[in-house]
Amino acid sequence: MSLIECIPNISEGRRQDVLDACSRAITATGARLLDVKPDAVHHRTVFSFAGTPAQVRDGALALFDAALAAIDLRTHKGEHPRMGAVDVVPFVPIKDATMADCVALAREVAAAASARHQLPIYLYEEAATAPGRRNLEDARRGEFEGLADKIVKPEWAPDFGPATAHPSAGASIVGARMPLIAYNINLATNRLDVAKKVAAAVRHSTGGFRHVKAMGLALEDRGIVQVSMNLTNFEKTPIYRVFECVKREAERYGVPVLESEIIGLIPAAALTQSAAWFLQVSDFSDKQVLENALADD
Repeated sequence: MSLIECIPNISEGRRQDVLDACSRAITATGARLLDVKPDAVHHRTVFSFAGTPAQVRDGALALFDAALAAIDLRTHKGEHPRMGAVDVVPFVPIKDATMADCVALAREVAAAASARHQLPIYLYEEAATAPGRRNLEDARRGEFEGLADKIVKPEWAPDFGPATAHPSAGASIVGARMPLIAYNINLATNRLDVAKKVAAAVRHSTGGFRHVKAMGLALEDRGIVQVSMNLTNFEKTPIYRVFECVKREAERYGVPVLESEIIGLIPAAALTQSAAWFLQVSDFSDKQVLENALADD
């Protein structure tokens, strides 16, 4: 039996009743809800659920139904960039599933959600229909507020749905990708310029690590700043390497790291990889982890 994971991000991180309704909608389809990670400052929530292709398809469509009924971007404000009420919906192959399976599923869900809600939808990453649409940042650039002007340009006509922004839900971005790690590092300062300089130092687009996307944000309710990142290939750019680089870059400005956080789920290999590095364990193997050894029996 093939298994696929879906990790949708919705533009709501403060109203628990809305998050509960979205969770119920997902689980009612038979998909297994693995994690719900709300962030009030970002005003955004990341859901993680998995199942068969049919279960994941139905879970994603049920989430569209619940979220679009409750979220109005005309009154939404948060620190994280967003273009849609259901902002981004990636599908990830987990077990006995291929990237081609996830691409097909992304297109099926995009077509169905667009028709059901008269919602413009873009495809990204492996499901993208053009090279310039692969990167999420490019697809979302301009955000909800700039969507009305962007969507009428021929190069940004949606892949599905009308070439007009949905009044309250904007547009959604649906795609297929390999697993990534959503990883944030909080700095013990309120200087947003430092967070932005550190983010620029580590992200690929401005000369940093190949598999890192990063931006600097202010967490105004806490009086600190954050380097918010997506690590798109932890095997080639390990999480410990990114942490150490952020730490050293922040130290240039006299700023220490306060803490870090993982949003949603993370592969166990990424944590054991970091543990082995920080402990300087020689010749370490994942097979030395007790639970891994038991699972092999």
